[in-house]
Amino acid sequence: MKKVVLIFPGQGSQYVGMGKSLEGHPSFELLEKANKTLGYDLSKIMLEGPAEELTLTQNTQPAILTYSIGLYQKAKEILDEAGIEVSCVLGHSVGEYPALVAAGTLSFEDALKSVHNRGKYMQEAVPAGMGKMYAVMRVPAEIVEKACKEVSSEGNEVMPANFNEPGQIVISGHADACDKAVAWISENFSDPHKTVELKVSAPFHSSLMKPARENMAAFFNDVTFNKTTIPYIANIDAKKYQIGTDGDIVKENLIKQIDGSVLWTQSFQSLDDDTLCIEVGPGRVLMGLARKINRNIKVISLDKDGAFDELKEALNS
Repeated sequence: MKKVVLIFPGQGSQYVGMGKSLEGHPSFELLEKANKTLGYDLSKIMLEGPAEELTLTQNTQPAILTYSIGLYQKAKEILDEAGIEVSCVLGHSVGEYPALVAAGTLSFEDALKSVHNRGKYMQEAVPAGMGKMYAVMRVPAEIVEKACKEVSSEGNEVMPANFNEPGQIVISGHADACDKAVAWISENFSDPHKTVELKVSAPFHSSLMKPARENMAAFFNDVTFNKTTIPYIANIDAKKYQIGTDGDIVKENLIKQIDGSVLWTQSFQSLDDDTLCIEVGPGRVLMGLARKINRNIKVISLDKDGAFDELKEALNS
């Protein structure tokens, strides 16, 4: 049997209406549970919008988590029925939280409160306009890393934030340093490439997130982290943590992740060719990235019509 790995998407995959596909299944009750846990109507924002409300980071992150866990519960029924154990979980940025709910480390409620606060702290960490993020396409990692080092100075820093796939690295940091890094690349790298400024509310996964990291570390003092019951691959080091990993190690990884790089390419590259990946969350972003990293790995995205039938078929083949 193929190894089954669950992958959970991050911010940017959200859309108004996500969660409707859970109607009629017990997992739809998670939306009401989320409302009670957070003390406001998250389900209305998820199902009806407006989009501006959903894209506020403190709403986006719990919305993605809630929908992801709903899809996970549906998928788990099928996996249990087929007698298949998940060999590993990983999530992209905020997607690491639902991955850790699946791995038994965090309860749904604790994960929900954590990502709501994480979103709030990230938003508050930097005044509007101070930071930027750029997607850098078709530029080797070593050139991107060199550009960031060359133009950074104390109080004006830029760094690689997301290694999404070999041809796409996102940089993040002070606005001026980001602009300088883009200019440095165009002056020093002559092959065809492209840079696109991202429409984001803050420079995520950069040193400017240090206040958010500190706030999150304090918040985590009241959160219970259990030992892992499924192996997981961490964003911060692309390392596989086995069953029984101590909760304090997981907590430390999540704290570092806030102002550290997301090593998605490196994490995905560690999976075997015959792995069956199930994308558990809104959209199909991770399926697209997977094709650029390793085309041999089959990915089934659960956020589409007929996905669960496709999953049953793949498990029986």
